Amino acid sequence: MTATTVTATATVPATVDFGAELSRETVAARAPWSAVLKAGQVLTIVDLDGNQAVDFLAYAADDTARAYSAQATLQEQDSVYLRVGSVLRDNESNALLTIIADDCGRHDTLGGACSKESNTLRYGLHTWAQHACVENFLAEGSRRGLGKRDLVSNINWFMNVPVDPDGALGIVDGISAPGLAVSLRAEVDTLVLVSNCPQINNPCNGFNPSRAEMIISDGVPA
Repeated sequence: MTATTVTATATVPATVDFGAELSRETVAARAPWSAVLKAGQVLTIVDLDGNQAVDFLAYAADDTARAYSAQATLQEQDSVYLRVGSVLRDNESNALLTIIADDCGRHDTLGGACSKESNTLRYGLHTWAQHACVENFLAEGSRRGLGKRDLVSNINWFMNVPVDPDGALGIVDGISAPGLAVSLRAEVDTLVLVSNCPQINNPCNGFNPSRAEMIISDGVPA
């Protein structure tokens, strides 16, 4: 599996025609969001203000035991980074979503979601009370019938986590910018959960969490 640092490239802009717009919602800094995408619909995630990590989970809508699997996804594509053409697969290696456009060119699959526990371990006891992505996922997931046992390894859109030759990971300054976007086509009816990351102890959000936008289109170009 390729684990070397690569230069980010934007091969297909996320501004192409994905059909009629069905909904557009701005997710506040630190807030959660969720939706069910019908097969063929396109979700475009926009980094409105720049350098904002957007944590993401996906499940087959008709069977949430079929959850996004980092292992299956990375094994199939032979790379730790996501870009145009990457297929997000469930724990049975079935396709859930495909990246069909991307302005950023680099998205993280390894850094995981921040939590009160990980914050405390990494940054000290004074961070225990800080809001975190795991709490967002639990709160939003409960509205969709999901619980703690349903949480799996997540994707971090726009987050820059280089992998060193010795396998060490780092969370460094992002490579995104205001208005950059990534677009995903649902291959099956898919439940998606988002945590607009509240982390303030590392550079993943530029130490200043900001807004994200979620646009759902019908996937049928005019």
